[in-house]
Amino acid sequence: MIGKISRVALRDVWKHEAYDLTQWLQDNIDVLNDVIDLNLSNPESEQSAGSFHIDIVAEDEAGNPVIIENQLEKSDHDHLGKLITYLVAMGSKTAIWIVSNPRPEHIAAITWLNESSAANFYLLKIEAIKIGDSKPAPLLTVIVGPSEEGKEVGKAKKEMAERYIIREKFWTQLLDLSKQKTKLHANISPTQHNWLGTSAGKQGLGYNYSLRKNDAQVELYIDRGKEKGEENKEIFDKLFQHKNTIEKTFEGPLNWERLEGKRACRISEIINVGGYRDEEPKWPAIHEAMVDSMVRLEKALKPFIAKFNI
Repeated sequence: MIGKISRVALRDVWKHEAYDLTQWLQDNIDVLNDVIDLNLSNPESEQSAGSFHIDIVAEDEAGNPVIIENQLEKSDHDHLGKLITYLVAMGSKTAIWIVSNPRPEHIAAITWLNESSAANFYLLKIEAIKIGDSKPAPLLTVIVGPSEEGKEVGKAKKEMAERYIIREKFWTQLLDLSKQKTKLHANISPTQHNWLGTSAGKQGLGYNYSLRKNDAQVELYIDRGKEKGEENKEIFDKLFQHKNTIEKTFEGPLNWERLEGKRACRISEIINVGGYRDEEPKWPAIHEAMVDSMVRLEKALKPFIAKFNI
């Protein structure tokens, strides 16, 4: 015969959170070890953390403290704050939060903490079940736990955030220099993106700065919009007819990218002085090279663009 699982109200099993559930967890720490990748020992309840008292402090295999907070109710902000406070106060690297009902915002918060910090956080759901007329038994389910994948995601997010901050600072300094030499990008604000641009005076034609880790680029980008691919190629071809004159005025060769198979076209110069990942003291030289190239590019192309009736 196969029995049927039924759930039992937690308060029917542990009437009081501190006196019953906490004490039971302290006496049965092996139940917790069965569901998480830790081997906890020496659990002690009501450990002091300043004016607060931690539900349980255990030790991992290396003897490091592990914070355990439990609730017979659904997760709340107060316990999340305590969990982090106790972790810091005890110099711990691992925290376990056991609740009856993990709320979505707290699941997201614990996930974020695992991605963003050096500590490991576990969020577990506790239930009481029985089969037929059996005694109640605990059922612990890991809702969120640390993982190598999560740490890698956190690292990638951190690098992305740093990238945005660095690029905005880079563009701010470049635009300050640019305004001293040309009005072309005078009304443009710095962004966190890898490019910024302004109109070349005709719809769909733009003078863009592009920035990468180790180099940069200035360009005339030709894109008149959807279903305008042939028109883009025609504009590019008309400019290409004057390639020698344009490059002579520019004082150097350009990359003429018709971009076959794509809608847009590009005329550009790569700036090999450096990119946004270079040390900041090197940025002025990069800015100087980029602005100088942009000024020369506009000077070389402007007379021909002005003739376009578009």
